[in-house]
Amino acid sequence: MIIDCHGHYTTAPSELGDYRDQQKAELKNDPMFQTTKGILNITDDQIRDSIKNNQLKLQQERGTDLTIFSPRASWMGHHVGNESTSVAWTEHCNDLIRRVCDLFPENFAPVAQLPQSANVKPDAVVRELERTVNEMGFIGCNLNPDPSGGYWKDKPLHDKFWYPIYEKMSELNIPAMIHVSGSCHECFHTTSSYYLSADTTAFVHLMMSDLFKDFPDLKFIIPHGGGAVPYHWGRFRGIAQDQGFDLEEKVLNNIYFDTCVYHQEGIDLLLDVIPTKNVLFASEMIGAVRGIDPRTGHYFDDTKRYIDGNTKLNAAEKKMVFEDNARAVFPRLKV
Repeated sequence: MIIDCHGHYTTAPSELGDYRDQQKAELKNDPMFQTTKGILNITDDQIRDSIKNNQLKLQQERGTDLTIFSPRASWMGHHVGNESTSVAWTEHCNDLIRRVCDLFPENFAPVAQLPQSANVKPDAVVRELERTVNEMGFIGCNLNPDPSGGYWKDKPLHDKFWYPIYEKMSELNIPAMIHVSGSCHECFHTTSSYYLSADTTAFVHLMMSDLFKDFPDLKFIIPHGGGAVPYHWGRFRGIAQDQGFDLEEKVLNNIYFDTCVYHQEGIDLLLDVIPTKNVLFASEMIGAVRGIDPRTGHYFDDTKRYIDGNTKLNAAEKKMVFEDNARAVFPRLKV
């Protein structure tokens, strides 16, 4: 089985966006407006159409079997409004993911958005983890290290501010993908500089801490190939050595990297540098990069081609990347 660990519902029916626009209109009049969840009128047929003509079609064309699926990352928008805004929005987004997975159970497995807000204790996050995992069968979550949308107002990921989330993740036996949302800082383009720099920053938070002594079974996926991390693995190993610890010993039991890297050379570097057991296949389709590479004639985000095209991994190692590692990192995945 070929498991794509990083997919987002970027093709949701327009009613979802309309709901969000209504939230923003209410907040424009009153920034502290207390949102109630309300009703989102989207039919099963609308969901089927949005998936069959998009993600499912590309799955079949590209030869993947299952996508681990979460709400649209750039729309999480944790910087928008207040805690009630995030709670209502997140519940609707997660409810839609559950419905997608119910309609296409052989093709999608659910991962939760979290109702984060900058400088707000994560009580609502813990409740949503309990709801989505215990009541709805979700197998993981996306954790935003910067709910302020580019201003980094919260504490680093190793701070005890985050511990209630980690305690619940450990109790539920689920991993988190580190994933920021939309940037509202003019210096950061969302899907290029912000995403990749945030991935790198999150990794450094984790490597410079003793978090995994407190939570030895905690698992994080750093997406987009780990940002700059694999390319600068020597720098990070050297910094770790200067500070008296072994980088690989410290992080490689807990941190994993996906293959959302959109050229052969980048995938080859990732697979050369990072141990095979720490790499999970992913494409993030339909996501940030949607066009065809004129150098190859294939879609940039058809990442299965790059794994197939790698000449150093043997068949057993490619199976680890495509399937075995995802099963190890997502123990609640039962397919």
